[in-house]
Amino acid sequence: MTESHGRAEVVVASNRAAAGVYADETGPLIVEALRDLGFTVGAPSVVPDGPAVGAAIAAAVEGGARVVLTTGGTGLTPTDQTPEQTRPLLEREVPGIAEAIRAAGLAAGIPTAVLSRGLAGVAGSCL
Repeated sequence: MTESHGRAEVVVASNRAAAGVYADETGPLIVEALRDLGFTVGAPSVVPDGPAVGAAIAAAVEGGARVVLTTGGTGLTPTDQTPEQTRPLLEREVPGIAEAIRAAGLAAGIPTAVLSRGLAGVAGSCL
């Protein structure tokens, strides 16, 4: 049995998935990857873009999560607000993580990866 690295949370920012227009497929993949890395993870939180994202991240941090991963809401449309909801919660940013994610997207042949406004950082003892 793999030793747990602590609890992780996954927050999916998607207006349509949150409204039930379609099922989110990304969140469960991230949950599985985190479990494979040794984290204890529940089901992803699927929330609409905007303030609900910040509330879900804050709840996860306050609840003792060691890692919170978000997906969605980092593009250029007016509803993409994940960075704006995340930044005020961070004590320190860790730009190399977001840079590495964008670089991996480019290496995988996804030219729009450079348009992601994703960011990473630390809030208390949570990454």
